[in-house]
Amino acid sequence: MRSVLKIDRFQPAARARALRSHFEERFSAAGANRFVWDYWDVPDQYRLLRTPAWTFFPRREYEAFHRSLVLWGRETLGCHDISPPWLSCYVEGCGQELHGDLPHGPFAFVYSLTPWDRRKFRGGETLLLKDSILSYWADFRAGRGLEHRDIFEKVPARFNRLVVFDPRVPHGVKRLEGGVHSVLDGRLVIHGWFVQPRPFIAGPLQTRVLQSAIDGLSERLGELLAAGVAANGVLSLRFAVSPAGRVGGLRVLSNTLRSREARDARLLAREVETFLGRVSLGRQRGSSRVTLPLIFETS
Repeated sequence: MRSVLKIDRFQPAARARALRSHFEERFSAAGANRFVWDYWDVPDQYRLLRTPAWTFFPRREYEAFHRSLVLWGRETLGCHDISPPWLSCYVEGCGQELHGDLPHGPFAFVYSLTPWDRRKFRGGETLLLKDSILSYWADFRAGRGLEHRDIFEKVPARFNRLVVFDPRVPHGVKRLEGGVHSVLDGRLVIHGWFVQPRPFIAGPLQTRVLQSAIDGLSERLGELLAAGVAANGVLSLRFAVSPAGRVGGLRVLSNTLRSREARDARLLAREVETFLGRVSLGRQRGSSRVTLPLIFETS
């Protein structure tokens, strides 16, 4: 995958506005409903306000968001659920220093309820180290300078935007500045991890038939791994299966494979695509669509 996926207008605008409106109504007046925040302060690492998202919002509004996020994760990443998400708010002085999230899940997500275009603060963007920095010496060129934009990918927390990335990549949140102390004016996001990667089938294809094909693929990949090819990460693919059992429309949805030798990751991904392009799954009652996540964990 690219270092980060950005899905603007992730859910219908009315749903996003309903979540934001509940937040604003809850904090626009004094009362016990305001007493929900954990002030999470880890010196030199994290500073923010947080509360469990699933208990904060009305059940109907939250479950609509939750269902859409889980379905998107199944169809796009091959992850069948999400971790219990947090609702976090950042005000003056809040932020996150660089860190990696392991082993929470193979993909992290941040969904923004921040009215970004009328914000009163500076900062608040998600920061991710660029691949060129993670392999800095392999691509080193003498005389080339570096500035912030060359080191980090900076992703604004635009309203109704879903951001998804490989949580192994060092990332953080740029410190908020500008005198914003009210939570109503802060950076507001729902965040967590996609979890439980496994095949997702839409259609009559039986799981056991797909598993048989995966077993054959595993044998072939095992030969490469035994020969010293190594990579870590997740390769998620989508393909169609015809009633005749033929695979078509094969497409890589996300690829977080990383290896000491870049060619190893490319070789494994190419071998997977070649195998699936040739496999036959037998006659079916109809057409199916499959999202297949393959997890690589090698030393």
